[in-house]
Amino acid sequence: MNKLLSCRYNMDANRVEARFKDGTTLAIDCIAVEDEYGNTPAQRAELDWLLYNKPLEYAQMVLGGEIEHYLSLSCDHGRLEEQ
Repeated sequence: MNKLLSCRYNMDANRVEARFKDGTTLAIDCIAVEDEYGNTPAQRAELDWLLYNKPLEYAQMVLGGEIEHYLSLSCDHGRLEEQ
């Protein structure tokens, strides 16, 4: 994947807009991500927190296929305690 330089959350469009080193841009539909991975209120809250506070990390996890694993670690505390 090309190097991700910057991201910003566009509240009006509910998208994370990413810019890559080669000049390409990409918009991530946050509603689609939330519908796919936000199965619990805690997961939806975590996705919202990421959007507002760490859009670059949000984009990296979505594009890298790591968002589901991240949410399982940060939002499913019962699952962590069982391990």
